[in-house]
Amino acid sequence: MPAIVQLLSRAASPMSGVAATARSIARPGAGQGAVLRAVLAIAALVLAAFSVPRDAAAQATPPVVATPAALLMDFDSGTILFERAADTQVQPANLTKIMTAAAVFRALAEGKLKADDTLSVSEYAWRKGGAPSGSTAMFAALNSRIAVSDLLRGMIIQSGNDAAMVLAEGIAGNELAFAGKMNEEAKRIGLTGSTFRNASGLSDPGQLTTARDMARLAAFIIRTYPDKYEIYSEKEFTWNKIRQLNRNPLLGMSLGADGLTTGYLKDSGFNLVGSALQNGQRLVLVLLGAKSDKERAEDARKLLEWGFRTFEQKPLFARDEPVGEAVLFGGEKGSVPLVGASAISLLVARDGSEKLTAKIHYTGPVPAPVAKGQQLATLQVYRGEQVALEVPLFAAADVAQGPLWRRALDAGYELSVSLLRQGYAKVKERIGMKDTTG
Repeated sequence: MPAIVQLLSRAASPMSGVAATARSIARPGAGQGAVLRAVLAIAALVLAAFSVPRDAAAQATPPVVATPAALLMDFDSGTILFERAADTQVQPANLTKIMTAAAVFRALAEGKLKADDTLSVSEYAWRKGGAPSGSTAMFAALNSRIAVSDLLRGMIIQSGNDAAMVLAEGIAGNELAFAGKMNEEAKRIGLTGSTFRNASGLSDPGQLTTARDMARLAAFIIRTYPDKYEIYSEKEFTWNKIRQLNRNPLLGMSLGADGLTTGYLKDSGFNLVGSALQNGQRLVLVLLGAKSDKERAEDARKLLEWGFRTFEQKPLFARDEPVGEAVLFGGEKGSVPLVGASAISLLVARDGSEKLTAKIHYTGPVPAPVAKGQQLATLQVYRGEQVALEVPLFAAADVAQGPLWRRALDAGYELSVSLLRQGYAKVKERIGMKDTTG
């Protein structure tokens, strides 16, 4: 059954105090020590954030931006600092090439392709994505052969549709088959709101993505392929005697930006995925649907400047430090500690003007045996009603199946709780109660 342990709710006012509760359908006493440790850790974080005078609270208020869909994320912690319509699907336009790059980078990493391999420019790629198309192009010559390293620069720096198509054909034989590889890679990365139909980003009503997915994709490329990511920071590239500048406006704003790219379609507006690094802190920004390139650039500057100025990183839990416990069914122990895959941190407003709530979600009791490293739960930290941080939690130890008498005892307990839950559900249905259990 779903179990939600609410670790902390902190009111917006520094004077309102800290309220900590633990709510879970579980055996009495199970996991109370770990829950208390989690409460105290996050309480300490919030109290530290509230050390700035009350008149500084306006600093945490996000800037006014016009772009209809946007997301600002801290790279290291995954903390969401700002979001608006982050799960609304739109056509990605040229942003599609970020997914194309991810699929190409995987082929290179697996040895299925080499940077100095040369690929042929087909008539399809030349006519549909090259000079005759009138779209953004690398201006690759028909039937010429071009090294993969140059095609990547033609696609990333020059936004060349022809370069993307040549890479797709070279890897999968045709663009449609390559789109299948893009969707496989998207699933591996964890993109849940995206579907890709081509490698270039040319208009297709079935090709859709979200601001949240684009942020995840950008972070994945930065983290997984740091040497390839450097191409996004190159400011120009010349091919076929035609010099073209990088189309990313962030590179010239003195914000520490070093990638990724922009896009435009009449149906989806002006889009951008960017990243910037200042004083060791990296932010990832996505804007979808701006009305003009000017609006896109202004909103990008506002959000990045606000993000770097307003937030600071606070540690929540060290590596291997228990965050909480999951109740077990039929195990030699009644519970198992939960830990993150690495240290867990969160970006919080420097002025401490935020309401933070943390919860552990898991379906339990969890049947034994349990293996160390098995994912059992998720830690979610909310900023107001929005999820600011979501981290998977894993079993910190092996727990074997318990003796027959313990399994029988656990089964009897679970049956009684189940019957009580069913009766409560009937009462709620009869009197029209609203569920307030989180």
